[in-house]
This record gives sequence, C-alpha cells and structure tokens, in this order.
Amino acid sequence: MAKNLLFLTGKLAEKSLTKVLAQVQSNPKTPAFKYRIQQIGVSVAALMTPDLIARRVKETGDADKVILPGLCQGDLTQLEAQYGVPVERGPADLKDLPQYFGQGGVAPDLSQYSVKIFAEIVDAPFLSVEGIIKKAQIYQSQGANIIDLGCLPAVPFPHLTDAIKALKALDFKVSVDSLNTDDLLAAGHAGADYLLSLTEKTLWIDDEVAATPVLIAAKPHTLASLYRAIDKCLASGKPFIADAILDPIHFGLTNSIVRYQKLRKKYPSIDIMMGIGNLTELTDADTTGINALLFGIISELNINAVLATSVSPHAVNAIAEADVARRIMHAAKLDDRLPRGYSKGLLGLHDRRPFTYSADEIKEIAAQIKDPSFRIQVSEAGMHIYNRDGLHEAVDPFALYQYLKVEDDASHAFYLGVELARAQIAWQLKKRYVQDQEIEWGVATQTSENVAKNSADKNGHREASMKERRELAKKT
Repeated sequence: MAKNLLFLTGKLAEKSLTKVLAQVQSNPKTPAFKYRIQQIGVSVAALMTPDLIARRVKETGDADKVILPGLCQGDLTQLEAQYGVPVERGPADLKDLPQYFGQGGVAPDLSQYSVKIFAEIVDAPFLSVEGIIKKAQIYQSQGANIIDLGCLPAVPFPHLTDAIKALKALDFKVSVDSLNTDDLLAAGHAGADYLLSLTEKTLWIDDEVAATPVLIAAKPHTLASLYRAIDKCLASGKPFIADAILDPIHFGLTNSIVRYQKLRKKYPSIDIMMGIGNLTELTDADTTGINALLFGIISELNINAVLATSVSPHAVNAIAEADVARRIMHAAKLDDRLPRGYSKGLLGLHDRRPFTYSADEIKEIAAQIKDPSFRIQVSEAGMHIYNRDGLHEAVDPFALYQYLKVEDDASHAFYLGVELARAQIAWQLKKRYVQDQEIEWGVATQTSENVAKNSADKNGHREASMKERRELAKKT
C-alpha cells in the first residue's frame, strides 16, 4: 500500500469521504498512510472522466498513488503518464473503503479447489458434433473440467465416437455416461477418459479400455455390490471413482447422503463422485443455495468429483455456481472457517450489506444539491430521489411520479423509470443499488461484453436526450 495517497472526488462525496477515511485511518489494523482529498469541482464523482481530471488536476504533489471514485469511467493510463504515479479506482461505494484498505481481511485466494466438475451434455445424441463442441465450450467457460456425453436409453448415438475424437482433438477431457455396454466400449476405444457407470457385473469393460471407470451399485440404494466392485479395483491397482448416487427429495435424499458418509468412512482414500443434478434439476428452488449446501457436504466428506447438469431453465447457472461453491468451500476448509466473506458469487438474490446509507445520511447529502439533476439512492426505508427542488421517499416508484415533472421530457422520463425500477427491485430483495449501475446477481451477473454494450447503449440514450432537450429549448 502506498503511504501518500491523493483521493480525487466531487462536491457531494467530499464530506462522506472525509468521514470514512478518518474512520479507516483510526483503525489500528490499517497500515499507516497519509492522505489528501482534492475536490475537483464536479457535483457527482461518478461523472469524472480522465480527460476532465487531467485538465483540472495538473499535478499530484507528493502523492505516490492517486485514488479515483470507483464509478469513474475511461482509460487511466493517460493520467498515470501525466502524473508519473499509479492511478486506480477505489470501490464503487465509498462506504466500502474499509474493505479496500484490508479491514475486511485479506482478499481470499479462490484460485484453488479440490473437486472436479463433470458437466453432462444430457441431450448429446440429438446434437451434431459441432453442437456438442459449442456446448462443451460453454460448460468449460463456466468451470467444467470434464465434458460428459450423456447417452439416452433406446436413443441412437451414431456420432458418439466422432464427438469424442473431436473433443479430444480440442484437448477436452471426456466422459461418457451410459448403461449400454456397447456404448461404453466404443467410447473407451475412441479415447474417452472416464466411463459412467460400471457395476460389478460390467467391470469387465475396465479390462478392455484405458478409461477410468465410475463405479455404482448393481442394485440401486445398496452399498454391498459397490463395495465389491471397489475392492476388485483396489486389488487390481487400477484407478476408479465410486458413486453412491444422490437421490432426489422424497425419493431417498437423506438415506443417500448417509450412504456417501458410510462410503467415505469405509474407504477414506478413494475418489468419490456425487451427481448433484438430482437436486439442482429436480427441485423448484434457486440453485445457488442448493449448490452451497451440497458443496458444504461434499467438502466435509472429501468428495472429489461432481456430475453437474444445466438443463432446466432455473438451473441455467448450475455449473458456474458449482465452480464458485467448490472454491469457497475449499478455501474455508483450509482456513478452518465458516464459508462467509469469501465471495458474492452465490449471493444471487440478496447482499450482505445492501444499504450502505441510512435515510438520515441521504437527507444530509440531498441538502447539498444545487442543480436539477435527480439522484437516486436506496436505504432500509425505501427509495430516495432528490434534486435541488427537494427529496422524496417511497417504496413504490409510481408514488414518485407526481414529483418528477418529466411529462414533456420523454428521454429523462425513460431514464428515471429504468433507474427507479432497479432501485425498487434492489430494495425489495435487499440488494445493493448504485445509480447508473447494473444490479449484481452473483454468478448470473452480466458478462463484461454485455456490460460494455449496455454502456454504449446508455451513452447513446444520453446523447439522444441532450439533443431532445436542445431541440425543445429552441421551440420554447
């Protein structure tokens, strides 16, 4: 951390920034640093741009780092060249500065994990080889380690071997899931890395191919035949993975978890797989929480692999969530801590700190406004919209319409409608709301490409709005 910091800000944020920085500096856990705040003459810090900053701030004195508002847009390299010191954005909300200075703890390392994700393409027989590759690439981008080709009973899969070879040519790890021995043999000879699923009765296939088998019980809901298959593989010294089969709710879920516990207790060192789709796909509930709980169990039982699916519309992010969950649980286990404070990836519907400003603090900020532009904030009390003409509060955007006076300003009305709708959603769900920013939805948050496109669309709207106002001014 640099020792001499220069914070650039706007008129409205200056007072709050001063207060928060004083609190940060008074914390004995914060590394010693000096700072200076420079208010550069704009009302809203988020409207600062590198060009504007370069014009208004010619030099930075003895600062060895410049901190800009987190919502400041644009390329900062020109400022670094001008000042000769690093220039970076702080947090989007200045109330998060304590975390920025490490008071929330050292940023957790989520680069490691101990569970492999097998992502099943359940409709593989109905897809072309090109379609299989496309879906495999999507799953890989979401965190999958192995692409599983699901075979369906009585459904021909004539291009199975071609699909395997095409995936292997692209360096994918491949597994094939079938109860048909012909499919499994063909897959093994085509170069599949794993075969799902062999029983003690079909374990002879393991002698014919090099693929690693995933073992299941010959008789569902039992462990005896699975134990026999495991013992045979242990005796031969060949690698394998065992799966006790996770059952859906009301069809044996609790007993199946007990089976996994018994399996791990009997064989402390073997690789075990859990197929989590029977819960994520077959339960009408948000999959973020299901994945969090399942991976907590998986972590406690030292399970080494999961078979994940993403079929139902409500489970569209199940593989990405599995990736986040395995990293969180791995880090928490190494730290011997509860899985809290590691990532917001599984906080899709709520936030830990949704309301960073109280209604009284917002009133204090609103009292400083001297221009007609509307600002929108959310507190525990509801939505707050204000400009120089006053502050208005509500929990329903329609209750605010009478105060906005935008009947003759279509572009401005459209903008306020969008922002107030976001603010209402954030208040209802206890999510963090920042004006002009998308709400964050954990792993479901939009990709950087979509964000860039939305930013371009937003700028296009602003330009159209300004043109509309100029034309209206000419007419009046």
